[in-house]
Amino acid sequence: MKNIVILISGRGSNFEAILEASRAEQWESAVPARIAAVISNRPLAKGLETARREGIDAIAVDHTLYPDRESFEEELGRVVDRYNPDLIVLAGFMRILTEKFVKPREGRILNIHPALLPLFKGLNTHERALEAGVRVHGSTVHFVSAALDGGAIIGQAVVPVLPSDTPDTLAARGLKLEHVIYPKVCRAVLEDRVKLVDGKAVMDDETARSLAVFSNEL
Repeated sequence: MKNIVILISGRGSNFEAILEASRAEQWESAVPARIAAVISNRPLAKGLETARREGIDAIAVDHTLYPDRESFEEELGRVVDRYNPDLIVLAGFMRILTEKFVKPREGRILNIHPALLPLFKGLNTHERALEAGVRVHGSTVHFVSAALDGGAIIGQAVVPVLPSDTPDTLAARGLKLEHVIYPKVCRAVLEDRVKLVDGKAVMDDETARSLAVFSNEL
């Protein structure tokens, strides 16, 4: 049985989407894999309540209790590694992870970024997309590297940018597809259909097609 550890900072809507897909598709028998733990840097994160309600280990590693990033990451790493994770999923985890945390776990950590990388790395992606006048926007699932939003791209979900869009409406449209693509990518990585090789995400054509998701409005 492969273990998944999910890191969150808030509600954890992508955690909920992955949990729902894992149960609908019976990952425990089909992959096999399970969500072993949900960990948050914020003790009051609503996603921890969801995990407890669903019988999943829910743990807070409060970053405000540590004097610096290094000591926080050391404790986070200890808690994460306790579950021997085959996959670590960042699902709205609002802390930048340094090379010291990432390097030993490279190829096993995923993140979803609300933009079509390599465009709009960092924050305020929806505002910046509207300011730039792009006609499509979306989300990218990638392997995590020490470079911010710079890891190998695995899959992307694409939505149209409409003339009436605000940052909030664009974000809402994109989030719906995040909930589709993130579980797909997680399962593909767990099933070894996607691997990180020499800094690139390697997969076959069929997998690549399945990890390109487009809004039906396009």
